[in-house]
Amino acid sequence: MRESSEVRRQRILAVVASRGTVKVSDLAGELDVSIVTIRRDVEELAQLGKLRRGHGVVRSLTPVEQPSPRNAVNGSVALVVPERHTYLYETMNGARKALEDAGMRVVLHIAPQVEGAEKPIVERALSEPVQGLLIAPRWRTHDEEAADDWLADTGVPTVLMERRPGGRLRAMNSVCSDHWYGMHLAVKHLTDLGHRRIVLAARDDSPTARALRKAFKEISADLEDAITVRSSPDTGLVSVLRAHRATATILHGDVDALMLVQQLTDAGIKVPQRCSVVAYDDVVAALGSIPLTAVAPPKTEVGKVAAELLLRQLSSGTTTAERVELLPELKVRSSTERLNVS
Repeated sequence: MRESSEVRRQRILAVVASRGTVKVSDLAGELDVSIVTIRRDVEELAQLGKLRRGHGVVRSLTPVEQPSPRNAVNGSVALVVPERHTYLYETMNGARKALEDAGMRVVLHIAPQVEGAEKPIVERALSEPVQGLLIAPRWRTHDEEAADDWLADTGVPTVLMERRPGGRLRAMNSVCSDHWYGMHLAVKHLTDLGHRRIVLAARDDSPTARALRKAFKEISADLEDAITVRSSPDTGLVSVLRAHRATATILHGDVDALMLVQQLTDAGIKVPQRCSVVAYDDVVAALGSIPLTAVAPPKTEVGKVAAELLLRQLSSGTTTAERVELLPELKVRSSTERLNVS
């Protein structure tokens, strides 16, 4: 005789409680009913507040007790980062090490440089039995950030890495660098060396770039001349520096700064004697023919702290969101020196 819907739903709750996360398709197979029936049961149980629905999975409301990390792997965490993003790869490696040290398996997903790429990737990642999600969305524009408000409803503990969320995402867990403070370090270093005419060259295609542009505008208000331009191959930055009689420049990021040093050299402008250069990122800044002074956000530490935050939430079951900001450092090298006013 076919079991009643009440008995079937009790079995669903028992399976979910024992495993923490179960695929809908697996439940249908184990209970020998259609996926349509299981989905209907899951919908009603979710409305009663007895479990949580995800993308193709069902999750327990309470964390499942896991074995000690010393003895067994505790589960899996999905890690989503953009492709070809060296900066965030350092963040990813910091998170990976912290998770693996805790006995968690990391499932890495790389999001291509296409608008809206993260959502289907996250949905696919969460269709597997993962316990949590760490993600660094690309967010090239404010509109892309606003369109990603679905991240507030992933159904699993989620932490944003190197992103300061706003709008619907404001209450999400996040760990990021304090880029206002990073820009403060760069400007203060240059002004302490006597520079009062400074150009910032920064893109506007990332949250970090937008934060740096905003911070520079605030911090440089008292300088003799301070302008912001886009850093791109066709900017003609050497001409801009000449036109504004700038003695120093800050560039986001390292590669653009290294290329500028070469362009200045080709134009007969010595670095740092006639123009001091500060890079922002410090991924490869030290490798130039003239090692670059650079602001170094705590890239690896951001990933490590984000992973630790996720692990705390998984172990405690707490839903209280946290926002953590870590301070960058200034690495002084050969590309900056005191302004010669003679």
